[in-house]
Amino acid sequence: MSHPLVGMELPDIREVLGPEQPAYRAKQVYEAIYRSQAPELIQITALPLRLREELASSHAVGLPEIARVYESVDDGTRRYLLRLEDGRTVETVLMPEGERDTICISSQVGCPVDCKFCMTALLGLERSLTPGEILGQVMLVCRENRLRRDGGRLNIVMMGQGEPLLNLSNVLKATRILLDPAGFALSPRRITISTAGIIPKIEELGRAPIRPKLAISLNASTEEMRRELMPITRKYHLKELLEVCRRYPLRPWEKLTFEYVLLKGVNDTDADARRVVKLLAHINCKLNLIALNPGPDIPFETPAPERVTAFQQIVRRSLPCFVRKPRGLDIYAACGQLKRST
Repeated sequence: MSHPLVGMELPDIREVLGPEQPAYRAKQVYEAIYRSQAPELIQITALPLRLREELASSHAVGLPEIARVYESVDDGTRRYLLRLEDGRTVETVLMPEGERDTICISSQVGCPVDCKFCMTALLGLERSLTPGEILGQVMLVCRENRLRRDGGRLNIVMMGQGEPLLNLSNVLKATRILLDPAGFALSPRRITISTAGIIPKIEELGRAPIRPKLAISLNASTEEMRRELMPITRKYHLKELLEVCRRYPLRPWEKLTFEYVLLKGVNDTDADARRVVKLLAHINCKLNLIALNPGPDIPFETPAPERVTAFQQIVRRSLPCFVRKPRGLDIYAACGQLKRST
């Protein structure tokens, strides 16, 4: 079994090459993998042939394998079913939109957080992904679609399968490589991580010197309602979650994002909208509204567009509020729909 290099930082690669190789060799390998995206180690022409052959005999770049691709006829969204080294599969979604591309990546196989309106929750958790498996999704989709990274066209959202904060050290390692100017060279404004609200991990994320932007799945206007929809609220109460969000150390250019999935007749009334405004009153934030993306086994319905608009108008008087347009509905690629159709 060849050991993948994707997911390794510079010191890790230095260790792989061994003390007999000069330090600059590790940098050449690191930049060839992440910046030049060499598909095979044998193709890293900056290295002497002998070293390339040695490296290729025991290691591989190590991207996941494409098991299947679903393409939306509606909007060009592509959902990739990717096979990992142990045979498990995970999903990644590419959403092209004019000059901008967004890749939605997974952090775990399945998900341990049992949100009642999400198809991924029905899978349960199989395991967390390694830094290389997180990063490999981005690199593979970029390679397959020849995505340019210059000019700030690429956004990464960690909103696929899994609860990223329950795999935080691996997520942060992948993020450091994605943001490293010598690595994948993205801007910190271009990566967002989404959580159901794991309070101690939000605090830990806030202390990380290099980190993505943070989005919180709110989805309810009261503690009782959030417990029903997101049972994790029994452990991490809404009041404490909002307090941690209020104290979260934002960078000068940054706002927190809250996400709110609108469920017909459940959390989408004018009274809900007014309560949400009150909840978020003292937090520097914006709110994204998502009308439920329906799926089999999900006991909720999508509200009418005018209901969504009415909710948005109430919130908008107090804070920035946007409606997220569903992408890839016809191929189950939208938010909350990732449930591996193999």
